[in-house]
Amino acid sequence: MKANSKKPVTTQERAAKGGDLKLDLLPNLLGYRLRRAQINVFRDFVHSMASDGLTPGQFGLLTLIGANPGLNQSRLAEAIGVDRSTMVTALNRLEGRGWIERGPSPSDRRAFAVALTALGQTVLARSKRRVRAHEKRIAGTLSSGQRETLMDLLEALTPGNAATPT
Repeated sequence: MKANSKKPVTTQERAAKGGDLKLDLLPNLLGYRLRRAQINVFRDFVHSMASDGLTPGQFGLLTLIGANPGLNQSRLAEAIGVDRSTMVTALNRLEGRGWIERGPSPSDRRAFAVALTALGQTVLARSKRRVRAHEKRIAGTLSSGQRETLMDLLEALTPGNAATPT
């Protein structure tokens, strides 16, 4: 999405141009609009991260691990709202790519702690730069005030769940 002075074409306007496709109440549903926006954001993210093959969820995990080295797997799963088995699978993928390492937690011998490897730190630093550019692209049609309002509104829909990755 590039910033320009033209008013964006709505989903309903695009459907009308395509023929007889009627969207009925869909354009008036919050969930429908959020999903359409999420699809566009996801596509741009995937394109931005193509060289590393990094997904939004993996970026979220690397970011949390990088900001909290030594975090245990259970706390990480709790922070993003997934069950422990899902977390283990996600961490296995990151570990298999050499981006994280797991070891015994210093505070709980029954738990594993996670940390970025040197390669993981490099991938995360590169990815953060790409994500910043991605964010500028996807919010390119919004003023800074509109972006801030949108962020506040989205947060209002996810109370107490700020760490949930994309």
